[in-house]
Parts: sequence; structure tokens; C-alpha cells
Amino acid sequence: MRFELRRRDLLTLTGAAALTAGATSCGGGGGRQDGGAEASADVTLPTYQALDGLTPDLEGNEDGLHNVYLQAPEKLLTTTDAPPITSGSVTALTQTFATPPTPMADNGMWQRLNKALGGTLDLNIVIDSYPEKFATILASGDLPDLMWVPPNQGIPNIAPMLEAQFADLTEYLSGDAVLEYPNLAALTPGSWRTAVVNGRIWGAPIPSTPFGQVYLGNPTVWDEVGGFQSASAEEFLEKCKDISIPGKRWALEPFLPNAMHMFGEWFGVPNQYRVNEDRTLTAAHQTDEYLESLEYAQKVFKAGAFYPDLNHAETAQDFANGSIAALVSVGPRGASEYRHQNPDLLAEIMVPFSAVDGRRPVYDMGYGTVGFTPFKKTDDEGRIRELLGLVNYLSAPFGTAEYMQKAFGSEGDDYTLEDGNYVATSSAEADVPGLRSALEIMTAGEGVIYNPIASDSEYIYGKEKELLEMMMRRPTNGLYSDTSSKKGTELSTRLGDVRNDVIQGRKSLDDFQAAVKEWEEGGGLKILEEFAAVLPEDVPATPSTTL
Repeated sequence: MRFELRRRDLLTLTGAAALTAGATSCGGGGGRQDGGAEASADVTLPTYQALDGLTPDLEGNEDGLHNVYLQAPEKLLTTTDAPPITSGSVTALTQTFATPPTPMADNGMWQRLNKALGGTLDLNIVIDSYPEKFATILASGDLPDLMWVPPNQGIPNIAPMLEAQFADLTEYLSGDAVLEYPNLAALTPGSWRTAVVNGRIWGAPIPSTPFGQVYLGNPTVWDEVGGFQSASAEEFLEKCKDISIPGKRWALEPFLPNAMHMFGEWFGVPNQYRVNEDRTLTAAHQTDEYLESLEYAQKVFKAGAFYPDLNHAETAQDFANGSIAALVSVGPRGASEYRHQNPDLLAEIMVPFSAVDGRRPVYDMGYGTVGFTPFKKTDDEGRIRELLGLVNYLSAPFGTAEYMQKAFGSEGDDYTLEDGNYVATSSAEADVPGLRSALEIMTAGEGVIYNPIASDSEYIYGKEKELLEMMMRRPTNGLYSDTSSKKGTELSTRLGDVRNDVIQGRKSLDDFQAAVKEWEEGGGLKILEEFAAVLPEDVPATPSTTL
């Protein structure tokens, strides 16, 4: 068993998988019309201070390259000096993307975590339909102490909601105030920007990975056609045709937005927005490169390369056994996750290539977090500091005693250390994965690369270096648009539906261009103006797509 939070299910949360030009991350930053975006841009973020004493085998960098641990650290760093829960219990709403854990009353790992925390962490763990559950609890007024706010899950008007029902944590976290909580201070400024709304800090961010989606290939299958990597879009299409066997094997997974995102990188589509020389913005779907990608996606679909059931639920298993030859992962670290289904499978990571001669391919970096976790509104400073202490404990990074307690459990009971690696005990199969997933959705430290097979980590680290050479960051990271907060999700959903119909041949490219016009008139142009108005001067103009 491998202890790794599987986040393929989070593709639609991170925004990269959806047509999100015009949708904000983490819900948006302005329910008011008096400059919420500007206030958010001006807030003093928590002071960044890395933890001393963590020594990875391969060092990362500020561009996003992950620290790598080739084996389990010999000695764990302790970052807290007392159990954080002092009132007896804390309640929280979160979600799991793994099999639900054994209930707390029968879950030894959960009980041992509670003992380490000094009280009961009572989790309401949602399996699916999180926005509906979130909305129901919010409407009831009976909120838990902590509520995970996910990005791009259709939770509208975040700012008024936060101001009405959650605690403003700015005075506890802004600037040097955060240094009282060392694990929170070790979260990067890029992560913290996603927890700022209307110029105030509302919760601790949950880092995921600064890397964006990647195509993963099953190398055994792609070796039949000369390998997964291709030199042009047409070559890749021909390989897809050769690999696909009607009714038996398909080249690509069925989730069309994922594929469209990958194709767009090859054609040079900007990462959500193009920054023009005059500092205006153009949405990705307004570009000629996007139309080229969409036309290409039509060809791939018509060729029968996609698995035919667009709601297929067994994609991971089919990828592991080779009946689906490629799928999209939330990031490069996903290359090793399919060893859980097939011990011999290390997926190949595709590096974006030029779709056509002379075209500059790009690699889209991701948003870097999966939301933030605010606290139920209270005037009790002691309660707020207790919750901050708890979130600080649960945000400890890999290499710390607190992280191990949260993510792996207790040595001897939940895992053992064998040949430099963590190995789960038999009871951990039911107790740990779902609980760990639920905890890491609502709290997390900055990520690292660690795998039981050291060569997997070295491979992923090397591919991250290659991807960083062509990276393109989202120019609006950490920025907010008031119009997008109110209309972004609705506008993007409508446009995405038309895009999917075009890919499947039910609508034409002209229909898509008409839908783009509707997006512009329905609020899209206003969104572009609002983002451009607060675009930092250090965000560069987007390079030309011509090599």
C-alpha cells in the first residue's frame, strides 16, 4: 500500500481541467463593488520563514521544483511543543477522494491522532457533491469550527459569505504575526494569496503542487508505436489511431477538457490569459491558437481515440492494465501513483512539443493550492488561537513528527520502517487512506517528492526540470475580479458545454465563436478589465507563440 493522496479527482478543482478563463480560483475576491480586488492585491501576506532542520536529498527551488526525499528521513523534526486542542473537541467539514475511512470509534489511527492533538477532531467527511453539502450547512447557520472552501466548485459570492459567517484572521496571520505558527509561516506567499479575499486573510491555504496537468502514458502500450513522446500534433494523432483497437483499447481517457488542455499547450495557448504588450488581457479561448486546438480535438475524437464513455469511472484501472493508453494527471508526481494498481508501471510524463513547425509549446503551471480553510465566526480570541494551533499542527510538512502522525499514523500500529521506507500495517488499509485524504484536503504543508522506489522520485524530479524550462504561470494568480466572483462559474460552464459539443462534432467552430461572443457580452470583457486593472507590474507580457 502506498501512502499518497491521489488527486486525479481534484482535476476539476484546480481549475486547469476546466475552461476557467473568467472563473476565479478559490471562489473569487469580491462580493462588493468598492475595490475588493485592489484591497486583496495590497494586503500584507504572512511572512515566509522556511523550517530549519529539513534536509532533502535533492533540493527544489523557488520556481516550483520539489524537494526530493529518496528514502524516509532518519530523524523527524518536531515543530510543536504542546497538543493544540485545549477545549476538548473541534469540528470540521471536509471531503475525501479515497475510500471512506473506518469511523472514528473503530479507527485506531484516528484515535491515536486525537490523542496527539489533545482532544477530539470530529470530521464530517463528504464523499461527493461537496458544494451541495457546503451550501446546506451554510444555510442552516450551524457551522462546524472549520469548513474547507474549495476552488472552482461552484460556490458563488465567497466574499459576502466569509464576511457574514467566518472569522477574519488577518491580524493573527499577516506579516510577522504568522511566525507564532511555524508550519503556517513555512507556507509560501504564492499559497497564501489564494486565501485572501477583499483584502483580508480568511484561512490557511492548502498547497497542492505548483505544477499543472501532464499527460501520462503507459509506456508498454506506446512502445508499440515508437513511444509516447511525439514531434507534432499529426504524429501524435497517427499514433493514437494505431494504438486504438475498437472495443478493446483506446489511446486516451474520455475526459475531454483534460485533453483540450493538453492539446492547447502544444499549440501555444496561453495559461488562461495572454498579457498583451499594452497590459490588457486576452482570455485563452479568445485566441487563434485555442481554435486550432479545438479543431485538432475534433479530429482526435472523430478518429475514435477517446474511450467512448465520457463518464467512465474505472479510468485508473484501465490505464494500469493498458486498455486506456494515456490519461491526464494533476501533476508530474502522479507518474508513480499507478504502481498501486500495477506494481511494474511507472507512467511516462509527456513534455509538451510543437504542434506544428515553428510553434512555441508551453507548459502551464498550476494554481498551487486546493483552496483554504476558514474558521466559524467568533469573538473568542482564545478559540481562534486554538484553531490556529490545530491548523498549524496539521500543516506540518513531510519530514516532521506531526506530518507522520497525520498522514501515516503511529509507527508500529499503522506503519513500520523497512529498508528506508514506510510500510503500512494490515489495519492501515481501512483506517488510513480515506482519513489522510480528508485531512490533506483541508490542511497541508508544501509538497515534496517521496516514493518507496527512489528511482521513481529521481525520474519525476528530472521531468519537473524539463517542464520548468517551458513553464507559463497564470498571470492572474492571487488576483480577483468582482464580476468573476458573481458570474465566472456560470459563464465558463456555458462556454465549456459548447466546447465539448464541438469536440464531439455536435456543434461547429462557428458555434464556439458565437459562444465566445456571448461570454464577452455576458461579463467576460468586464472580467478581463478588472483583472487587468490589478495586474502587477512584474507580470511580463506573454511571449509570442512563434519560435
